[in-house]
Amino acid sequence: MHPTVKLRKWRGVAGLAGAVAFVAALLGAHFLHPGADFPNFSPWMDYAKYTDEGWYGSAAVAYFVRGNWYVAGDFNPAVALPVWPFLEWVLFHFTGVSLVAARLLAISVFAGNLGLTYALVRSQAQRWVALLAMVLVASNAFLFCFSRLAILEPPVMLLLLLAWLLALRPLAKARWMRVATLATIGFLLCAMVLTKTTALFVFPSVFYLVWFARRTEIRSALKACGIVALSAGVPGLAYYGLAVRPHYVQDFRYLFTVNVYTQPTSAMGWLMAFWYALHGTFWIDRYLTWVAAGLVLVAVIWLRELWRNPLFTASFIAAAGYIFFIGYHNNMQPRYYQVVAFPLAIMVALGFGALWQQRGFWRIATATIASAAIAYSVFANTHETFWFAVHPQYTFVDAARNLTSYIDEHPGRNRLLLSISGSNISLITGLPAICDDFGTLDLPARIRRYQPGWYAAWNELDPGTLEDLHTQFDLQQVANFPAYDDEDRNNLILYRLIPRATEAPKTHPRGHSRRTPFGDAAGKPAQIRRVAD
Repeated sequence: MHPTVKLRKWRGVAGLAGAVAFVAALLGAHFLHPGADFPNFSPWMDYAKYTDEGWYGSAAVAYFVRGNWYVAGDFNPAVALPVWPFLEWVLFHFTGVSLVAARLLAISVFAGNLGLTYALVRSQAQRWVALLAMVLVASNAFLFCFSRLAILEPPVMLLLLLAWLLALRPLAKARWMRVATLATIGFLLCAMVLTKTTALFVFPSVFYLVWFARRTEIRSALKACGIVALSAGVPGLAYYGLAVRPHYVQDFRYLFTVNVYTQPTSAMGWLMAFWYALHGTFWIDRYLTWVAAGLVLVAVIWLRELWRNPLFTASFIAAAGYIFFIGYHNNMQPRYYQVVAFPLAIMVALGFGALWQQRGFWRIATATIASAAIAYSVFANTHETFWFAVHPQYTFVDAARNLTSYIDEHPGRNRLLLSISGSNISLITGLPAICDDFGTLDLPARIRRYQPGWYAAWNELDPGTLEDLHTQFDLQQVANFPAYDDEDRNNLILYRLIPRATEAPKTHPRGHSRRTPFGDAAGKPAQIRRVAD
């Protein structure tokens, strides 16, 4: 072998080994301190860190803590979204109820997403392009923070990437194999919706890939899409008809009722909603977003062969579809953008790879600009990721444990906690809890049924909640536990619930469909009695 060829070969091997080691180190950082808080004073303020890990795994937690996965009248999202709580239920059989176990499951899902990202890009581009996509995903500080929460977006992405990978496989010669592949894709779509209903907005990307593989025969493409739709619809309808409708239809409908947000009433209002949804991609990474936008523009004006890459187009459709959902929903929460982050990274890697295959001045200019932006993005995100990884804080975990210890050291008539963060506390400590803000029963009816002994609120009491509680209880403030970084929700206050003399029950005019997850009342009501902590 010629020395020059040999040197190039060894350089390629060394570069590959270095990239793999770098990605492995970044992935390893995700597994450090899995029980730590969502990083305090990070750029992303999201209510998920207060509630969502507990809410969406509450069925699994309740099964082991209370003996039944279903708590009648309370918030039961597992009725409509059973996939994630089922996985946690299986896990908790081996580990017991554990925040760390639930988060390690979520991080393992992220690791699977990382591997699928490589496999997808490698199926359409060179190895270095696939490695670049992995680096962009693994180093991203936004994904580091949110992938370590036991919430619904990571498993949605796992199912989506699996569906893409199956759709991009070469068509099998045997007809039964082609049908089985399409049926599997449809089943994955069904599982996506049963993980998080908003997955519907990325369905078009999957159908595009199914159509693309058979685009030369319209009839065959339509049949394939029909098989996928049927395979997704039949198990979903069967689940609803056999399990939900006979027993849990009220809980199923309630999940959609409480997720309705106020929408714009004018054309300008809608324009601003979609603009803010698009602008929210900066949460993922400002430089990566600009590179992706530039590559889309380049692909429209000059590098049009990029649209012939089915994975690039599917990624664009998925990102656009989910951004449309965020704007239409009119609730810009950072966690939603996890579903946008993976397509964005794939688009950047594929677009950057295509740029380097071009010739001439425009290739040099655009590739140089993109290289600088990507290099800075990877550097800045890697630095932030490792900083978060080696500087853990445990303010909420400590608050939950101290709150539970206080209740155990001061036994009362009922150990049950009432709190909007109660499900998260249950996940951390195993303390039984119900939600004070969401549930199919109005709060007065719910507390009459379950007779909680304790109530925990963030910073201040919501006047409507207080009015509902006063139909049956007086509140005695007994302890407070600092947690997290939000100045409006950084103090978890524990109250003992003291039964009042029986009165006619009242229902707060807002009922159980209050949408504000945390109260914002000024001052503390005079009826609260205080004791020393």
